[in-house]
Order: sequence, then C-alpha cells, then structure tokens
Amino acid sequence: MNTKQTDLAILILRSSLGIMFIAHAFLKIFVFTLPGTAQFFSSVGFPAWSAYLVTVMELVGGILLLAGIYTRHVAILMIPILLGAFYVHSGNGWVFSAKNGGWEYIAFLIAATVVQALLGSGKYTIQSFIKPASKSA
Repeated sequence: MNTKQTDLAILILRSSLGIMFIAHAFLKIFVFTLPGTAQFFSSVGFPAWSAYLVTVMELVGGILLLAGIYTRHVAILMIPILLGAFYVHSGNGWVFSAKNGGWEYIAFLIAATVVQALLGSGKYTIQSFIKPASKSA
C-alpha cells in the first residue's frame, strides 16, 4: 500500500474522531449543560461527577487527536468512555434513531477508536507542520 495514502487515511480517521469527540463535549456543555449532563449520568447509574470528567476527556482528547499528539494513548483512554455510552444505549436496539438511541453508532466508534490506537498518529500531525528553528553558527 502507498505510504502517502496510509498517512492520509490515518489523518482522516484521526480528524474525524477528534471532531466527533469535541462535538460531543460541546453538546454536553452548550445544549444539555453540564448540570443536565450530570443529572442524566446519574439517572443511568453513573456518578454525577463522571459527566464532568467525560466532558473534559472528550474535549481535550478530541483536540489532542486533531493535533496528532499522544494519539495511541488518547485513543485508548477514550475507549472506556465509548464503552460507557455503549452500555447506556445497548438496551435500545440496533438503530441509533431508535427511542433513546441505538448502539450501532457507538459500536462503530469503538471499532474506529481501536483502529486509531493501533495506527497511531501517522505522518501528518501538528508537529509535522512546525519547522524546527534553524541553528545559528
């Protein structure tokens, strides 16, 4: 396989996951509000405080994924969050448009995040666009 294509594929996957995690953090902050999200977490059996932790992890993790920083570690740390979401939606059926949302979207995100953890950052990261300072004699 062409290395440039592989690196581009990794960039697309990493960026997509990063944007998705950031979007979910913003949803919790700006739409449901953090207190509302904490109340929902509590209603499905998770400690209310975990809503704040999940939101921060989604926001920071998404930014780090976009930048390509600690990609493997970040992806691995995001899997438990996705497993929690899978747990919440698992009884709702397959289709995400089902009442209270199904589980297929989350199952896909888990698979994509595992793949990202296996692939790593790839060539195109924020660091690859920052030129090292030239050395003066």
